[in-house]
Amino acid sequence: MDSAVPALTADALPRSSIVVAALSTVVEWYDFTLYLYMTTVLSRVFFGSGSSSLLATLAVFAVAYLMRPLGAMVFGQVGDRIGRRKVLLMSMAVMTAAMLATALLPTDAQLGAAAGALMLLLRCVMGLAVGGEYTGVTAYLVEGAEPRRRGLVASIASAASQIGALLAAAVAALTVTLTSASALDAWGWRIPFLFGALLAGTVLIARSTMRESPEFEKQPENPREQSPLLVTLRTRRPALYRTFAISALGSVTYYVGISYVPTYLGSVGGFGESDSLWLSTIAAVAVVLVTPLTGALSDRIGRRPVLLLFGALAVVLPLATFGLMTHGSFAAALTGAIVLACVAGGISAVACSAIAEQFPVAQRLSGLALGATAATAIFGGLTPYASQALVDSTGWALAPGALVAAIALAVVPVLRGLPETAPAARPLRPRGRTPQPQPQPR
Repeated sequence: MDSAVPALTADALPRSSIVVAALSTVVEWYDFTLYLYMTTVLSRVFFGSGSSSLLATLAVFAVAYLMRPLGAMVFGQVGDRIGRRKVLLMSMAVMTAAMLATALLPTDAQLGAAAGALMLLLRCVMGLAVGGEYTGVTAYLVEGAEPRRRGLVASIASAASQIGALLAAAVAALTVTLTSASALDAWGWRIPFLFGALLAGTVLIARSTMRESPEFEKQPENPREQSPLLVTLRTRRPALYRTFAISALGSVTYYVGISYVPTYLGSVGGFGESDSLWLSTIAAVAVVLVTPLTGALSDRIGRRPVLLLFGALAVVLPLATFGLMTHGSFAAALTGAIVLACVAGGISAVACSAIAEQFPVAQRLSGLALGATAATAIFGGLTPYASQALVDSTGWALAPGALVAAIALAVVPVLRGLPETAPAARPLRPRGRTPQPQPQPR
């Protein structure tokens, strides 16, 4: 049976290490969001102008995203054995090289179909690195923060990821706006990826100054014959199920409600590439503001009630918000994009701490790899493709909203049974009821 995860001690990392780790998530989300925001451009550059080029570009994203669980398991094994800091340095080095190589790729006009194959290869390499990146940063922040502020600190990393998405939208929008259509296809598309490589290299240097997680340093050395992955599978299955469910909800709301929106606005909403990117940029700003507030709220009243609130919103709002984005009005589309993005950002803010708290230190990265990253691969990488395919095959413009609502509806019952893991939470009780004493764990 899944026992309670031991509480973390009050030992905390220096603020400089926390800031570097939290803000460095900008790179991960910059790259993956950039690819989605530049989908229409990349489809022409690498897959030609045929009717299937857009779906082919989204398929590359989906296939590469399936590499995340493999990367998380590989890096997770390493991180649970030798430390979080080394894993974070390794993953960022790979990401830097992959982004630079992407910026230098030959195009379909220069190399033919092999150009698309090379793009797929590099996206798979990036997927492997990002798998280790997400689990490493999440564990590092939760283990290094003061227990009463874990939700806030972890949510800062989520906010930083939104800054990465915002930066991607802004750089993509500026590139599209300031270059002609011919220049954009010829060389302009390389600029955002070159900027990403420079950003990643800077973060790699900054990470070299980080300290190791204090919680990890207290752990006895893991015997070679005891695989953290196998131990997690044997002893933490309920935690894996809960983590999978939370991550599925966070992934589908983020990747359909934020990352896919520029493509949706262009292909269904009737907006131009520039307008679609600027709409998404404004929505990303709102998410950055909402995320830390949500993380702090989860420290105060608990992870479970906040996740339940946003899970309910994910059931009732997506159809309406996607309807607003097809209204034809810039103001209506902006309202729909902001509301949907804030729901996604709120879920991601709480999920960062909630999923890491399901596992003990010795198996934390492995648990996140098996539960969280597997869910993200399915409900993150595949859902932009599935959303576009549903719209194309059914002709129903609101199909992406129905997809989000259906998954949220399936996850909410799991959230209702979620054990509270916020150590400083003050649960809200109905007025007039006397709390019953809770059994103490043995």
